[in-house]
Amino acid sequence: MTSAAAPSPTSDRTRGIVAAIACITLAGVSLALSVPLLAFAMEARGASGSFIGANTAMGGIAVLVATPLIPRVASMIGVRPLLFAALVLGAATMIGFALVDPLWAWFPLRFLLGVSLGAMFVLSEFWITSLAPPQSRGLVMGAYVTALSLGFAAGPAVLVATGTTGLLPYLVGAALFVVAVAPILVFGATAPNIDPPQPGRGVLFFLRLAPVATLAGFTFGAIETGAFTFLPLYGVRTGLDADTAALIGSAVALGNVVSQIPLGLLSDRMDRRRLLILIGAGCALGAAAIPLTNGSVVAYFALATVWGSVISGLYTVGLAMLGERFTGVDLATANAAFVMMYASGMLVGPPALGVGMDLWNPHGAPAMIALMLGAYAILAASRGKAVAQP
Repeated sequence: MTSAAAPSPTSDRTRGIVAAIACITLAGVSLALSVPLLAFAMEARGASGSFIGANTAMGGIAVLVATPLIPRVASMIGVRPLLFAALVLGAATMIGFALVDPLWAWFPLRFLLGVSLGAMFVLSEFWITSLAPPQSRGLVMGAYVTALSLGFAAGPAVLVATGTTGLLPYLVGAALFVVAVAPILVFGATAPNIDPPQPGRGVLFFLRLAPVATLAGFTFGAIETGAFTFLPLYGVRTGLDADTAALIGSAVALGNVVSQIPLGLLSDRMDRRRLLILIGAGCALGAAAIPLTNGSVVAYFALATVWGSVISGLYTVGLAMLGERFTGVDLATANAAFVMMYASGMLVGPPALGVGMDLWNPHGAPAMIALMLGAYAILAASRGKAVAQP
């Protein structure tokens, strides 16, 4: 398995990494804008909660369906052209939401948007990990996740500026995808090529070969989505007012932004599997400690910030671990497996936390988070040193 030789000069590597990060960060702003925008638009037109939820889930289903195919398609037409096509498709679907009237037609549009986003993440992350120097791969992935987190945080702010009605927010969302093309046009020559995948070495093969890394993606996807949904609700049910509880997501996000580069640096200096075990176990204990805040605003927000600063290390370190073990088409396919598992977690996490809260109100949600993280830490520990070998 080979890929096109990565640019040897350090400056070319750096430009390529910055270009890929800039591309996916701009796309992330549009994604973060589109999620609440589409929900508000459907609600304003009388759609039920179940309809809105089903439409939102269509994006995750699209990622699950399309992601396994991305490495093979990229090997046929190239990383740069496929990423370009994904961005154009993303822009077109945003315009489509503004122009297409029947809400049932938003399901295929949401599916196409999910396909485009899946391709963007798989290809951008492959680009970044391929160019990242081995001795600082964790640092590079930490910088990537930090930039992406800032992009996600900017999306709702952009929506506040554009408003949620009329054509403007859709046009801005489409424009962000179009602007994200610029780094590809300027520095696209640094994008590595992908050879055709070998028979029997598809996504499922890498799920079995690298479960610690790929399940880190699943665990983070499940808990990130579930936490942003249920931790504010937990605050309300333990005595916080709704406005204050709504800010708990910002506390988690703040911790996420400030910690990824330090965690990435740490992963460059210690065994990444052990670090993932520590992250899983530590965050399980943190989730289990949430009921001890006992309705205290200061304690709850402080714990959420610290917890949020560590939990997203599952994503950063998991990606760095894949980059450590694989190259070329194997890395592209392993990254596709990681993104697919992340999307699977996003579909599984919120219902699981909801069931937990129903069974043990309100502490079932943090208990379910702790259970999932504890299970991941045990699985990672049980793999032993064998998984550290390619």
